[in-house]
Amino acid sequence: MKLESTINEKVGTLSDFARLADYSFIDFLNADPHCREDAMDHSPRQVFSGHYVPVCPTKIINPIYVSHSRKFFEELSLSDSLANDSDFMKMFSGDLSNLPKPLHQFGWATGYALSIYGTEYYEQCPFRTGNGYGDGRAISIFEGLVNNKRLEMQLKGGGRTPYCRGADGRAVLRSSIREFLAQEHMHALLIPTTRSLTLYLSKDEKVRRPWFLNGSHSRDPEVMIDENVAITTRVASSFIRVGQLELFGRRARKNEHLNAYKELEMLVEHLIQREYNDSIDIKLPFEEKAILLAKEFQQRLTSLVANWIRVGYCQGNFNSDNCAAGGFTLDYGPFGFIDIFDPKFQPWTGGGIHFSFFNQPKAAQKNFDMFCAALKPLLIGDKEKLEQLSYLVDNFAEIMHEKLINMWSSKLGLKTFNEELFNELIALMMRTSVDYTIFFRELSAIPKDISFICKSFYEDYTYDQNLLKSWSEWLDKWRSLIDTNNIEEVSMKMKQINPKYTLREWLLVPAYKEAQNGNYSLLRDLQDVMNDPYGEQSIEIEQRYYKNKPKEFFEIAGISHVSCSS
Repeated sequence: MKLESTINEKVGTLSDFARLADYSFIDFLNADPHCREDAMDHSPRQVFSGHYVPVCPTKIINPIYVSHSRKFFEELSLSDSLANDSDFMKMFSGDLSNLPKPLHQFGWATGYALSIYGTEYYEQCPFRTGNGYGDGRAISIFEGLVNNKRLEMQLKGGGRTPYCRGADGRAVLRSSIREFLAQEHMHALLIPTTRSLTLYLSKDEKVRRPWFLNGSHSRDPEVMIDENVAITTRVASSFIRVGQLELFGRRARKNEHLNAYKELEMLVEHLIQREYNDSIDIKLPFEEKAILLAKEFQQRLTSLVANWIRVGYCQGNFNSDNCAAGGFTLDYGPFGFIDIFDPKFQPWTGGGIHFSFFNQPKAAQKNFDMFCAALKPLLIGDKEKLEQLSYLVDNFAEIMHEKLINMWSSKLGLKTFNEELFNELIALMMRTSVDYTIFFRELSAIPKDISFICKSFYEDYTYDQNLLKSWSEWLDKWRSLIDTNNIEEVSMKMKQINPKYTLREWLLVPAYKEAQNGNYSLLRDLQDVMNDPYGEQSIEIEQRYYKNKPKEFFEIAGISHVSCSS
């Protein structure tokens, strides 16, 4: 692999961009031996081996520009004008037919396994073998070095692949806007994540999707609606998932084909080089690297989930196939930011309590278990390394607990965790309808009385003097534990941990509804606000976005809960 890029100035043309290409994934790993030479591989089929399938995306019809991440473009030294360049737009709306070399005129899709909460699934695959799971509408089209960072760029909604399982391979504008805004917001929240590059829309191509009637309280979609097709480009250091390792681990464990063990080993080696080369010496013996990989992934995954809870984020569907092996946030499908505090908060109608807000650490442990299970075939015969791997699995909960108590201490402005204080707070928050984000932001001002934190209450509790007394007593106890000699410093640090603005669904819905009518102003307003979630921002912004969820939106389908339709 190349170690550095050669970019010195703004990239202003597609030809300039092409010079950054370096396709390590498809150069060093195996293609499906049964792939089509023309890469027009758009029908569902079983893929038995190989790390990827070459696939040409299906371009959207008459693409138009909706938005791009100016901040990310700047980080990558890409000129803003490039987003509206016709050649660049063609590439990132799925037309790879006339790309300048060394860009490839095909993309690639990858397979992965499905496990839910640590249970392997095969029957949901259309072939009931597990060989049909994978990137059904996500197609990577670029890998290269940009400003000394290796990045992979992937179209979401780029058309059918062999893994599409009969679906159309498209994404709609609604879900594309959600993912486009959420990725950059998560980055601004200082949480590892995929990034958003561009968002293009077809005004002429539509697909039918199940959705809810206006004002419905239904948990299940009730009607089919026509929605505009869109493609958003997401960017990451790699898109290797835990489920991908799991697939190759299963094949090696069952000796499904002659190269099964070797392909697992190759994928693990590539993961280390792509995601962990700064912490794992690639010259070490393979077995030692595998253990170090598990240790590093454990640290990243536990930190990630602790930070999700810190900012009120719930992944909704945290299966192993939605868990990045690099330890960052991946796949903004049924996600949500919490409004009223509820440990059982779950934004996805198809999800269960096992993926709810406070259960995310347990879901992470299940994913880590599957990650380690995938490594086991490579360590067979090395009893010491298998014992080390088993120890990592067994002590995951301890590491996760340590990350959580450190997070809660910081969130509360305390030097050390106080379990009694924390338990009292959680009990009070559950007893009170309190907005999670606003409560902790107001607490960050180190209030002397509860009048400030009452701003986060959804109900008028002036009649409940016992409750207000409990809050006052808790506040006094909390203030006695913080460093009152450095209140300004404590407050500043808390405000760097407790965001003022989060991307709640009731803010997203008006933005994508306006966008469906060709008005992108609210989308771009949200983009600006959510790129500065810790800032105070203006009075006008505060009045619009720093407030409790309006009562009329509670329990409304598509706002309080969403389906996986996209």
